[in-house]
Amino acid sequence: MSKYIGNIPVPNATQSRTRIVATSGQTTFTTSDSYTPGYIDVFLGGVKLDSSEFTATNGTTVVLATGANTGQIFESISYTTYALDSTVASQTGNSGKYLTTDGTNTSWADVNTSEAATSFKLKSYTTTQRDALTDSEAGDIIFNTTTGVLEVYGGEGWYAPHAMSIDSVTGDITAGFSSTLNFTSTGLSSTVDIRYYEGATLLATTSSVTVTNGAFSDTVPSAVYGQSEGDDITIKIVSNGSELFAATKTVTALAVASGGTETTSGSYQVHTFTSSGTLTVPSGTTISNVEYLVVAGGGGGGDYGGGGGAGGYRCSVVGENSGGGASAESRITLAAGSYTVTIGAGGTGTGGNYTDGNSGTNSSLIGGAISIASTGGGAGQSYKGSGTTQAASGGSGGGAGINESSSFNAGGSGTTGQGYAGASAGTGRQNTGQYPPGNGGGGAGAVGVGGFGKGSTSDAAGGAGVESSIDGTATYRAGGGGGFNPNITSGSWASSGGTGGGGNGALHPSYGGAAGQNGTANTGGGGGSATGNNATNIPGTGGSGVVIIRYIP
Repeated sequence: MSKYIGNIPVPNATQSRTRIVATSGQTTFTTSDSYTPGYIDVFLGGVKLDSSEFTATNGTTVVLATGANTGQIFESISYTTYALDSTVASQTGNSGKYLTTDGTNTSWADVNTSEAATSFKLKSYTTTQRDALTDSEAGDIIFNTTTGVLEVYGGEGWYAPHAMSIDSVTGDITAGFSSTLNFTSTGLSSTVDIRYYEGATLLATTSSVTVTNGAFSDTVPSAVYGQSEGDDITIKIVSNGSELFAATKTVTALAVASGGTETTSGSYQVHTFTSSGTLTVPSGTTISNVEYLVVAGGGGGGDYGGGGGAGGYRCSVVGENSGGGASAESRITLAAGSYTVTIGAGGTGTGGNYTDGNSGTNSSLIGGAISIASTGGGAGQSYKGSGTTQAASGGSGGGAGINESSSFNAGGSGTTGQGYAGASAGTGRQNTGQYPPGNGGGGAGAVGVGGFGKGSTSDAAGGAGVESSIDGTATYRAGGGGGFNPNITSGSWASSGGTGGGGNGALHPSYGGAAGQNGTANTGGGGGSATGNNATNIPGTGGSGVVIIRYIP
């Protein structure tokens, strides 16, 4: 009998040998150490016996099926079994984790590559090899040896997420109305989804937005700009169909000024005041590059004379004009605070005893360092039998009244940067039995039209106004009122009001005339003149003014 000689296998897988010289016909042999049934090999005369040639079931003896010859050598080799330590913890409920020790306790942990003793290895492919893969799934990561970058499969193709970025976001999310956001980016797919969140709540998604040369834009959805002022909105750009690759920017909904009728025009917030009120800019807010239109009330028409002048017209809309041929004024900055908006009233026309009209009143925007006022339109002048006088001056001047003498009456002057003069009267009686005409009031865009003397049937029209699109609609305002021309014998009116709300002048009562036409409300148009010296056929009242403010929040 002998023991195994050499290095014993570890940790506990060992061998035990038995060697016996057989006697004639010997069948039973006792092993030197106990064995585990099934874990023993038997040799006789150096030949390994098949399991059918012996029985080894009791752990101590081996019984041969055929007896041995005298002097044959019997050998057996038995083995101990190897078993896992019974203290190794079950992995149930810990799928994907690993044991943090040698397996003698139940401590499991998530895989953390930062704790690896060596660098973390990824599968590497060339671009050609990568494109030949057929079993890629979203989330797979490789190292591209052709480009030298990590790439991730997004379900639609391979992308380098570290190279994807949102480089800039311009524009604001403004509480209460729509605006446009413009993005520039690097490394995104040809289309992206834009998702808007408030905290963890998804407010809206704009899908399949086209990316052109890294640029794209989006009109902010109503569900987003309908949030309260001061809310934080998070924008996630989702490329390749997965928010895994989203880049985020956070913007804050801005407070907006309040007052007047609030509308939008493109990216502009517009405040229109048709009556006096207050524009309020909230605390902590400053609004730059504010454009305005301030139009005063128009002058009333003269009795048997000239049309009323248009209200003063001041404008700072880039590319437009102020009155009197002036360029647009400079835009302004509105700091937080309250601004008083005053809307000028139109001057009235007064019938009886050849009475001049009344001038319009001023419109203004005043508060803090801001003081913008437009001058009311000059009143139309009434009939003047003789002498030399001048119609009232104003934002635009009133038209001169009728003069039967050899001298003439002058139209009122306009205010520089706001409007033009009214027309002056014609001179001298030219045809017996005919009457000298009145004259048109000045407009913001042109002087009033003169009647050219006695017997003239020319249209003593009011001067034209000026067009503005400050509220998104191209509109003329501040037209002068038409003068009274007694020589026009047919039609609806004796003379035309200027384009932009100027009132028409009336026909003579003998030809169906009555009162002069009023200027259009909130345009600052001058009132039209009418036949006078009675309380019925009175001249028209000037149109009230307007103040409009716009800006991009």
